[in-house]
Amino acid sequence: MKQEYRFRHELKYRIGYAQYIELRDRLRAVMHSDLHTGVDGRYLIRSIYFDNYMDKALCEKRDGVPVREKFRIRYYNDDFSYLTLEKKIKDNDLCMKVDAQISERECRELLTGSADWMGEHPSPLVKELYAKMQYQMLRPRVLVSYMREPYIYHAGNVRITFDSEIRTTMFHRGFLEEQVLDIDTSQTQQDMILEVKYDAFLPAIIRRLVQIDTLRQTAFSKYEACRQFG
Repeated sequence: MKQEYRFRHELKYRIGYAQYIELRDRLRAVMHSDLHTGVDGRYLIRSIYFDNYMDKALCEKRDGVPVREKFRIRYYNDDFSYLTLEKKIKDNDLCMKVDAQISERECRELLTGSADWMGEHPSPLVKELYAKMQYQMLRPRVLVSYMREPYIYHAGNVRITFDSEIRTTMFHRGFLEEQVLDIDTSQTQQDMILEVKYDAFLPAIIRRLVQIDTLRQTAFSKYEACRQFG
């Protein structure tokens, strides 16, 4: 069955540790944790982001271009057995993610520049990245790593996440390594990014619990944060 992709609302807020504790305790009363989390309710996300020699994706983010896209390869908890190629499309506060699973062998070939296989791949997304690697000169630029604590509410398809410990490999060019060499990007210890994602509506109970109207929305980008060093 062909997968349907649709735009979802995506709101981001920078919060402190005290706010996190308060919000987390409220949300746990009505939302449940993602089934893929560990015993501490979190999991590790690593994303290899692509950009070109002119930093097209980075510049569009910094310039506030309302409609833009980024390609990345994502995996979880350092498990190379499940790798996904993703294209994230932003349209102001709306976002859509298109993805395709690739094998570890395919990923390693892509990262080393052996990309001819991509033109014959059954996934349209893989073929699209292959084309843009040719005419936009997209290449893997940085590995972004962070811890995510996710909560789910089925009405409205709501997903609320707390992201922390954002780290970058800006000064290290290796990808898909067993031992990751990265550095912390945080300016203030224990700061977190709260993300609220939902489909057509945000249920009133979730809006009240999060108290969105009292939070200050941000245009924070993990990719931009991890490219701040160069």
